Amino acid sequence: MNSTILEGEIMNSRLDDARAYDGVRTRRILAFCIDYLIVGLLLIPFAILVFLIGILTLGLGWMLFGILGPAVALAYIWNTLGGPKQATTGMQIMGIRLDRLDGKPVDGMLAVVHSVLFWAGNVVLTPLILLATLFLDRKRTLHDLLLGTVVTRSDTAMSDR
Repeated sequence: MNSTILEGEIMNSRLDDARAYDGVRTRRILAFCIDYLIVGLLLIPFAILVFLIGILTLGLGWMLFGILGPAVALAYIWNTLGGPKQATTGMQIMGIRLDRLDGKPVDGMLAVVHSVLFWAGNVVLTPLILLATLFLDRKRTLHDLLLGTVVTRSDTAMSDR
């Protein structure tokens, strides 16, 4: 068991520290906006590539425009959120990361499923998905609850390593 004594309290993991959740909701929203901008910028070179492929294939390649946005977004999520830092670029800027409650690292597939459930939840519940953070423990959303994940501050002084 990996315990740490912090200010007279015994903490079993970083996830038990209430400070790991301070301001997470606001940081999460701002990180989403930053990531949305980054994905939009990443679409530009890929759109040019698909345009050129469309010319070379006499228009057949232009059908790739239909999947270009989701493909670029999912590749971005796989490589950033599913990477060693467990955070997208926007999340890193805002000082938050995605953690699994079982302590294992977040892999690419979990990151993609997390993102797809987020978008599916937004289609059904619109921005009401954020209301769950007001009532659930650790400021979790519904897709966090389903996947056993939690978003925490990465800049807390405590770490369980």
